[in-house]
Amino acid sequence: MKRRTFIYCCVLLCAALSGYGQDDAMVKSIQQRFGLYTERAVQEKMYVHLDRPLYLIGETIWFKAYNLNAASHQFLDLSKVAYLEVLDADNNPLIQTKFLLADGKGNGSLLIPSSIGSGKYKVRCYTNWMKNFSPEYYFESSISIVNPFVRFDPDRLAKEPEKYDVQFFPEGGYLVKNIESKVAFRAIGKDGNGIAFSGAIIDNQNDTIQKFQPEKNGIGYFTLKPESGKEYKAVIKDSKGQPYTFALPKTEEQGYVMQLKDSTSNLLKITVTGEVVSDEPVAVYLMSHTRQLNAQADRKYLKNKKAVFVLDKSKLGEGISHITILNEKLKPLCERLYFKRPTKQLAIEATIKNAFVTREKATMDVSAAVSNASDLANMSVAIYLSDSIQSQPETDISTYLWLSSDLKGNVEAPEYYFANANPDTDRQLDNLMLTHGWRRFKWENVFVSQATPFEYLPEYDGHFITGKLINKTNGEPAKGIDTYLAPLDVQARLYVAQSDQKGNVMYEVRKFIGPKEITLQTNLNQDTVYRFEIASPFSKQFAVRPVPPFTFSKTWENQLLTRSINMQTGNAFTPAIPTQQPASLTDSIAFFGMPDEKYFLDDFTRFPTMEEVLREYVRGVIVRKKQKEFHFRMIDKLLPNTFYSTDPLVLLDGIPIFDTNKFMELDPLKVKKIETLSSRYFLGPMTFTGIASFVTYAGDLAGYELDSKVTVLPYEGVQAEREFYAPRYDNGNANSRIPDFRNLLHWSPNVTTDASGKAKIDFYTSDQTGNYQVVIQGITPSGISGSKTVSFSVGKSSL
Repeated sequence: MKRRTFIYCCVLLCAALSGYGQDDAMVKSIQQRFGLYTERAVQEKMYVHLDRPLYLIGETIWFKAYNLNAASHQFLDLSKVAYLEVLDADNNPLIQTKFLLADGKGNGSLLIPSSIGSGKYKVRCYTNWMKNFSPEYYFESSISIVNPFVRFDPDRLAKEPEKYDVQFFPEGGYLVKNIESKVAFRAIGKDGNGIAFSGAIIDNQNDTIQKFQPEKNGIGYFTLKPESGKEYKAVIKDSKGQPYTFALPKTEEQGYVMQLKDSTSNLLKITVTGEVVSDEPVAVYLMSHTRQLNAQADRKYLKNKKAVFVLDKSKLGEGISHITILNEKLKPLCERLYFKRPTKQLAIEATIKNAFVTREKATMDVSAAVSNASDLANMSVAIYLSDSIQSQPETDISTYLWLSSDLKGNVEAPEYYFANANPDTDRQLDNLMLTHGWRRFKWENVFVSQATPFEYLPEYDGHFITGKLINKTNGEPAKGIDTYLAPLDVQARLYVAQSDQKGNVMYEVRKFIGPKEITLQTNLNQDTVYRFEIASPFSKQFAVRPVPPFTFSKTWENQLLTRSINMQTGNAFTPAIPTQQPASLTDSIAFFGMPDEKYFLDDFTRFPTMEEVLREYVRGVIVRKKQKEFHFRMIDKLLPNTFYSTDPLVLLDGIPIFDTNKFMELDPLKVKKIETLSSRYFLGPMTFTGIASFVTYAGDLAGYELDSKVTVLPYEGVQAEREFYAPRYDNGNANSRIPDFRNLLHWSPNVTTDASGKAKIDFYTSDQTGNYQVVIQGITPSGISGSKTVSFSVGKSSL
């Protein structure tokens, strides 16, 4: 009875202490301020499915982008534009493109130019909003590109001297004297992959303190209790017995050490040990969160230099959680990551025959098991030839979302940690948390008294073109100046902005598709001393993630020759597919909407001068000439017999014209249409007293020479969606003599299952025999992801 009473009292005491921590004012403040930061610092997470891991120059990269809420992995309809780049080992961009996103999904293509040499390259993808955060959070994947027309060294790495990089990561961040710490380590070779070795920890008296060796991919851990005044180093011997020496982190005289243990199946025990000098009780705070969700906070006091926190695993989210120890000034003392295995995965199944012949129709049944009939899976499917030219396959969507995307640096063989869940892989996964840990934000930004505005806005409604307005006379930024951007387009599209205190201008351009010429100008009747500098929208920050080495076996030469011939044949015989929608289909009216009056000049008697045309039959526009200068005056449609006292906005093929005298010299026979808007028009920070829009037959200014102070430059808009072409042999044309050497048989960026969780895919095989790989990546609106890989063979037809 006494024992039961004692246990009951202990439980009450623990509950009281727990409640005390939760009721602490600082704890509440930490939670509230973290919640406010989470609300404003929404995180996007991008995954890109590439159609193949290896390409030849002249081939096309097809891709599908999944833009997700980083916290929930659900589709995030925040950004409408994404940026994709192909970078070399020095982060030089070789190919760049912008593409549209809708409801968190987007797709596109890139043609690989012949100027690229053979090698490994990085493909990275991000949004404008993601540029506010670390580039380590951009999507990155590696691809191989082969240029068979330029000689290259098939194995440059083998000629380089052996080089190792060994790093040590004390649990929580620091080594502190007289406190035992768990120290994780990671050792990689010149190829960026983990190495096997044997090692020993040696102090400054050459005594061996500890021996260690890696467990998986060059990663492992050992324990060390550093002593005051001693320095430590690690001596490792590689597989050849060659020794190498590396220094351990410096031992701190004062500080904190944290230790995490799975105390039970439901609880985590975090022990904080401090070596500090203080006459007052020392409080430490614990803050945990899973991708900025499931936030928990608590406070403890050091007792005998230790404080113990207990976390309920059920309150942690799935995937990677951050656990941080803070002091009373909210400065981080220790931090580490913890991984909780996800319980749900999208089970994708694909059923297809094992063997086909050339030019045969293939049908594949795809199913995705979901618990909710309305939770329809959205998938992308690639079917390509898995020839003898080997290349590392892309990380699947689940592994990337749950693991790679939330860790710093390159994670070697991430799929391994999910293939077999057992105590060994759990331990190796925890070692990975210690060696690849990082934080997406700075705590000072969370606890700052006044939030700093983000530099980059989400492109919620269109692409942002940004730049700076400079005063040419003194080189200083020009502030408070009205500016105009207009592309030479079929329908008038005008974007305006006023320069800020630093001379920055930003235009939000909607439906800006394909390459265009844009014009930039100020009001040339008022300002003539300014020039524009347009900024690149692509990120200039790069992750510290090396490109894997490129190796090419000489045994692949025949396969490379065949693929090269097939690529050239395919490019010669594949019919041209329009890559851009006709402008007339994108929008049929100008930016100012329906005009009040519209005049097609061919319907009227033609006059030789523009002045006669306007005076004779264009109602609402009054032509005045004062001091030898022409002026237009618009009659207000809402107040008859009342006209404005200032000139309206005059447009020629959508370009603002400020020199009315020069415009009046334009041959009216070159003008097809005149539209007028006879009321005040508000556009951004500007107000116009009416609009008079003149459109030429070809929409190319009809020879009208713009003022020399107008900046004209080419600008690439978002790419138009391009259709993947594959021939069909269902009309008796299987015997066509047109060669078909496709190695990418099928690409479907948007496959959605029906209410029963099923979808069907039809395609035709090509003349290229061999083994083919089917790769399916998918995710549901609720954030459950999965992938599937199957294969089949194609042999020669007997016909």
